[in-house]
Parts: sequence; C-alpha cells; structure tokens
Amino acid sequence: MPLILLVVVFYFLLIRPQRKRQQEQAQMQSSLTPGTRVMTTTGLFATVTAVEDDDVLMEIAPGVETRWTKGAIGRVLVPVEEETVDNEDGEPDTVTDVKPMDAPEVRGDEGSTDKKS
Repeated sequence: MPLILLVVVFYFLLIRPQRKRQQEQAQMQSSLTPGTRVMTTTGLFATVTAVEDDDVLMEIAPGVETRWTKGAIGRVLVPVEEETVDNEDGEPDTVTDVKPMDAPEVRGDEGSTDKKS
C-alpha cells in the first residue's frame, strides 16, 4: 500500500506538471507568427520574421536575421502598455512600465585596478 501511494504522489507532484509545461511550450512554439517578439532560451531578444517547418527566422537587429529551431524559443514577450500620468506642470508624461534588473551589490575595493603603495 505505501508503495502505491508513493507512486501516486510522485505522479501528481512531478510527472503531471512536467507534461503540462511541455504541452504549453509546444503550443507556444506552434503558434509563432511573423511580428511576434520572443526571447530565446539563451536570452536573445528578437522579432520573428518567418516560420518554416521547424525553423524560425528572427530579426535581432535592423537588417540582421538569424535562423533558429522552434525549440530554442523560450517565451513570447507581451508588449508593455504605456500609461499617461500628469507631471508637476500639469502636462501628461508617457511612462513605460519596466521592471528594474537586480544589480549586484558593489563593495569597496573589489575589482579595483588601482594599486596601493
């Protein structure tokens, strides 16, 4: 009985969620269309320009296209909405919602190239 319970728990905690993630990833990769902003699994941001079978042509800079497999697409990026807020002068300013990156803490002399006598 404990062995059967262990298998059931193992299935619901590990196998089932992994299958769901794989299905979501496959669905995302099959729904790619030209003009979609994506990030590869290596962290490269690009815009899809064409989809051919298992390959995706992506523009990483104006006029620079590269060919990747669909499996290399990590996620589809959703455009961030801009909001308008009033500044001190009463005029509207456009603000883009951007999350700051966590910067490593810089400490004293670490990484300093100056030598002390």
